[in-house]
Amino acid sequence: MIVEGAIVDLDGARPGYVRLRGSHVVETGALGTDSSHGTERRVHGIVVPAPVNSHTHLGDSGFQREPPRGRLAEVVGAPGGVKFRFLTETNSRAKAAGAREALRRMVREGTAAAVDFREEGLAGVRLLRRAAGKLPLDLRILGRPLRRPVDPEELGALLAVADGVGLSSAREEDRETRRAIASACHDRGKRYALHASEESREEPGDYLEPRPDLLVHLLSATEEDLATVAKAGVPVAVCPRSNALFGQAPDLALFERAGVTTLLGTDNGMLNAPSLFRELEFAYVSQRLRHRGVSPGFLVRAAFLSPWAWLGRPEVARIQPGHDGPLLVFRLPAEAPEYALVARATEQLIVRPESPRPA
Repeated sequence: MIVEGAIVDLDGARPGYVRLRGSHVVETGALGTDSSHGTERRVHGIVVPAPVNSHTHLGDSGFQREPPRGRLAEVVGAPGGVKFRFLTETNSRAKAAGAREALRRMVREGTAAAVDFREEGLAGVRLLRRAAGKLPLDLRILGRPLRRPVDPEELGALLAVADGVGLSSAREEDRETRRAIASACHDRGKRYALHASEESREEPGDYLEPRPDLLVHLLSATEEDLATVAKAGVPVAVCPRSNALFGQAPDLALFERAGVTTLLGTDNGMLNAPSLFRELEFAYVSQRLRHRGVSPGFLVRAAFLSPWAWLGRPEVARIQPGHDGPLLVFRLPAEAPEYALVARATEQLIVRPESPRPA
């Protein structure tokens, strides 16, 4: 199959073609220069690495009612918030079923990887692993140990099956606890992450010590805070739709200006569908509504490109001959490809590459 239109990857957005055998890239180049001599199927559209959902909480996806209005802690806070009451009162089978349906939706929409903050200790990580089964999705699970002070045996067992630890916040965990967890993660080659400056501002010196591999939200961070985070080289996952339910929003124009490596996520399954297409459009439109416009290219990097380096698979974000990572083809106009991906992409516009014929 030949896709003529635009390529969007780490080298930027540009006119071009991609020749595919299944999902394997065999040739790229300027429009009109492919070597197929008109013998292969042609479609017009945009080729881009498949997106990554960089922050989810899939364990509460089975909660399907309208979430109540209230403060963040009343809805998703531990231990008495609506979310944690649901987790406590719902059996494992129902929680796994909700998570699996959310994972299936991500796969249907072309999402190739996800980073989940999984509560409920070792049992919570195992539940999500079972729910994911053999779905074609690179799922990184950041678990959360239950015992305080930290029990090295529990933490070791957790890290044997999880990809790291995702904590609630520096405000809720003392520095000694955070240091112990970060050290255990890094000793095992795992990731340490936490939420920060979500409901109110926190000092960067608190959430950057010990240095995390990923921060989430930074809704209340100042421009100076964001510059500090950018200088520290710590990526930040943002989730505009879930924040909006609590009357808040990340100022993505500040993130872009400060040079923060920004990733896009959909947050709690009980609040939103895990759709990056919805997240992209909402992020762009809500910034325009606030007269704080952010470039489509910034959002494309946050969903389709930057996360692959965090996942340790940077080669996926560059489309060139030999590329065999997950990619998507969208039947979209190629005149402004980054804007089209942000404002017009849907599952229905994905062109599924043909499987190669046997020799």
